[in-house]
Amino acid sequence: MSLRRARTAEEYADWVKNALFEVEDLKNCLLYDDEDLQRFPAYIEPLEEGIRQVYDAMCNGTYRFGREDLMFMEVVRRFEHEIPFHTLLKQINETHRKGLDVPEEEI
Repeated sequence: MSLRRARTAEEYADWVKNALFEVEDLKNCLLYDDEDLQRFPAYIEPLEEGIRQVYDAMCNGTYRFGREDLMFMEVVRRFEHEIPFHTLLKQINETHRKGLDVPEEEI
């Protein structure tokens, strides 16, 4: 299955912002489901940190597309079944690796 890539820089930035929101929402859901939760599952912190690094790089102008997977993809692959927004994260990674999906006539 081919993943959709962002078509504009704005769309790509929105996806990354949405991923930050989603990881925060996941943390809130985990807290709500288990009020006695002492700590989050091990994958939450590296996932949030990886998304935050991409977002911060975008905000400070240092973000660069690349051919390698983003840092959080190892976590996504390992815990995909526990991350409800794993497809969004895969789309972000696909856009990072292959660039924006700009139609030929706009190039």
